[in-house]
Amino acid sequence: MGVFTFEEENTSPVAPATFYKALVKDADNLIPKAVGSFKSVEILEGNGGPGTIKKISFLEDGETKFVLHKIEAIDEANLGYSYSIVGGVALPDIVEKITFDSKLVAGPNGGSIGKVTVKFQTKGDNALPSEEELKIGKAKGDSLFKAIESYLLANPDYN
Repeated sequence: MGVFTFEEENTSPVAPATFYKALVKDADNLIPKAVGSFKSVEILEGNGGPGTIKKISFLEDGETKFVLHKIEAIDEANLGYSYSIVGGVALPDIVEKITFDSKLVAGPNGGSIGKVTVKFQTKGDNALPSEEELKIGKAKGDSLFKAIESYLLANPDYN
């Protein structure tokens, strides 16, 4: 099994605690409101804590598609969250799982900085994901971050 890792950061004017609540605690209800293509989030297994597997359905190219999302760890005290994509359309055939370790920290002017480490774990000795697959995945992650940020900025009473 091969592992490919990369890191990225996004900044936001939204306070870390507020952003964390939206991305982790309220995500199942908030993401479908903030991102029109998201249709539903269904818990398939678990109680919402580590080990929980969720089926996230969304509309893409006129079709309903899904990903399976497994919660790996929740660190509320340090605004950390870890999950893996373990199935569905976001998982290339050569990849066993994609793990996202994220943390929100204080940013400039009361905002936040989202730090994410992404690990692709490939099946066997398969090659790593292509540059195009990485670009598409990064663009989708950035888009989700900005959609949640926009929702929070448009709803200042959210808390």
